[in-house]
Amino acid sequence: MRVTDIQRCEVRPGHLVEWTLRQEAVEAATALPDDCRPPAYIQEAHVRTAKAVRQGGLFVPTWLGTAFDIPGRVDLDVLHEALRAWTLRHETLRSGLRWVGEEMRRFTLDADAVVLHREEVGDFADAEVLARYLQNRFDRAADALAWPNFIFATAVREGGASVYMAFDHTNVDAYSLQRIAAEIHELYAAGLEGRVVESTPVASYVDFCAAERASADRIDDTDAIVARWREFINRCDGKLPNFPLDLGLDDAGRLPEQKFMQEMLVDASVAADFEAYCRPWGGSLAGILAATALIVHQYGGQQVYRTVVPFHTRAHSQWADSVGWYVGGAPIEIPVAQAPDFDSVLATVRAALRESRPLSRMPIARVLQLVGSAFRPTSPDLYSIVSFVDARSIPGAERWQELKAYALLRVSYGDQVCAWTTRLHEGLQFASRYPDNAVAHKSMEAYVERLRELIVSVAREGTVARPAAVRIPAPSTPLATPPRPSTSPAASTTARP
Repeated sequence: MRVTDIQRCEVRPGHLVEWTLRQEAVEAATALPDDCRPPAYIQEAHVRTAKAVRQGGLFVPTWLGTAFDIPGRVDLDVLHEALRAWTLRHETLRSGLRWVGEEMRRFTLDADAVVLHREEVGDFADAEVLARYLQNRFDRAADALAWPNFIFATAVREGGASVYMAFDHTNVDAYSLQRIAAEIHELYAAGLEGRVVESTPVASYVDFCAAERASADRIDDTDAIVARWREFINRCDGKLPNFPLDLGLDDAGRLPEQKFMQEMLVDASVAADFEAYCRPWGGSLAGILAATALIVHQYGGQQVYRTVVPFHTRAHSQWADSVGWYVGGAPIEIPVAQAPDFDSVLATVRAALRESRPLSRMPIARVLQLVGSAFRPTSPDLYSIVSFVDARSIPGAERWQELKAYALLRVSYGDQVCAWTTRLHEGLQFASRYPDNAVAHKSMEAYVERLRELIVSVAREGTVARPAAVRIPAPSTPLATPPRPSTSPAASTTARP
């Protein structure tokens, strides 16, 4: 799906209807005993950080969501049942976390107790007013420190409707969001036709959390994984890496507001040629990382590009259809200063990814406990990210443009850069949130333009003379202001979804 925010997902006027968990179910959950399955480390770290930031006086919404259309006259009763059936398929949505002193414990509502409450909110004649309402409503209803922390809404119009769904990040990742539209459409169509969707049970993210945590708790500070992270962090001046271009940040300042940018980098033809050229070195992921390494060297002067690369942790097929936050990170280091051509950087990236990817299966929050570094939870993002996902094989992807289907981000506050490049049927889309100031804006504009130049250059070279290594062309436009000198040879990028 194209990654965007609520203001840019083609919100249109309509009659708004909302679904939340019925109050009786919420009250029943308060009396539930503890679920013996603990939260995942990534869930616990997210909630603890949200609590620390909130106690510091700042409310930082961090929900994720999706939007998509349902064509034709919409039967709200059938849609209601489709939404409930989908909710029941994914146990994490009826499972929450609560505090017992300073300890976080899980509770899980029985499936029979899950009842959705439908409410007619009213008519919205102005799209901007509706988008603003939805953002404010999702901020409250999908809060990391509350439960339930999800909400569904539909804007009904003559001849169709738009569905909006928002979740606290503890429940979903980007891959989860991208599967929702097809699943809801399937359940809704079955409801209209009076048939039952025949599907195998979906594995529970709650079970995955317990298994992953048990595995993580078996290592100690002598483990090779911890040693590798410790070395990486030491080379990053005792921190996890931020984006290595000037972001105009005041180290002593308040957590800054963020700005969002999105655009298509290249069309489908150029994206295919770029992928074909990079395939021997690992495909477009390696290509995007190699291009970023070159850019931060040319613009920022870094000798080595250091970043944490996000990978999904759905290592077994049983988790493929499960909604949850299946994401880990792997540290990589790309020496780029002496690279004579793009191919040499690609080869370095491939080697770094092969070596480091297994580390992504160990939760970073657990590693940081064992590293012993004092990472203060003052920002909703522990590090910056540069991410790549090929979404074309996800069920329903061929209809995303037709259905105006989007993955939604909440852009609020943060001192990191999160950048997502997504391969879609129509090409490569770039989206990012970053600190909202003039310096960061110039840096990000220069980065995106240079990224596009390199992708086009590699794609063109690959179609003309594949055996020859692509020479690195000079940037067409320099940064409007030179970047501040780095305090170390570190460089970086990383991501939350």
